[in-house]
Amino acid sequence: GYAPLNAPSRTGVYVGGSPTEHALAAGTDPALAASIGALQVRILTDREFLAPWISYRLGLDGPSMTVQTACSTSLTAVHLAVQALLLGECDAALAGGVAIGTVRRQGYVHYQGGIFSPDGRCRPFDEKAAGTVPGSGVGVLVLRRLEDALADGDPVRAVIRGTAVTNDGAGKVGFTAPGVDQQTAAITEAWAAAGLEPSAAQYVEAHGTGTELGDRIELEAAGTAFAGGTDGRGAGHRGSGSRIGIGSVKSNIGHADAAAG
Repeated sequence: GYAPLNAPSRTGVYVGGSPTEHALAAGTDPALAASIGALQVRILTDREFLAPWISYRLGLDGPSMTVQTACSTSLTAVHLAVQALLLGECDAALAGGVAIGTVRRQGYVHYQGGIFSPDGRCRPFDEKAAGTVPGSGVGVLVLRRLEDALADGDPVRAVIRGTAVTNDGAGKVGFTAPGVDQQTAAITEAWAAAGLEPSAAQYVEAHGTGTELGDRIELEAAGTAFAGGTDGRGAGHRGSGSRIGIGSVKSNIGHADAAAG
């Protein structure tokens, strides 16, 4: 609800992005590159300048950090922004990610064992799940401490109760595969930070790899994390007869890479 050039003081920026073809386009057009200049080409296209460029254009004087953790970039950015707000490092924050692949129509090459779907469809948690498809998008949140937002009459769309970050280390079958233990830990730690019981869960928005291996691992992690509120039959089943819904928006927009969160 704030005008971009009239943001609260001490507004931080925590964002990350995927590689783009803009630098390649400038590099393959010598006249264009020369007219812009090598330094400006880098500043305008290199991901490391993404956060400070936003801070500069909008006059935001809080911490400005470009975050890069691959497909979890935007969620990691949100976690860092939340921590910064709780620590008092800033009083408002922009947090999110962007992935813009190309302006040209293009396909991809499917190969056995890869991440791409053989038929151009992404079906997380479906028996036909066989891979994902590339997607483009941008998502940015405006975050403030709840008491400050309420005091200033801000339109509050949602409340983040707790966040957590973990890493699999070497505890998975391959570098690009997810791991059960640390995914379980991330969910458990986030719920503990929020002061909530797992039995309160109603829906889990998942990464939704869209592959048989990734979906099984994510389901197992969620089932283990919420076991305290289940009847032992895994994710989605509870003794009271109620269920925990699980899904992924990825089935509608494809895999948005650094903006996937």
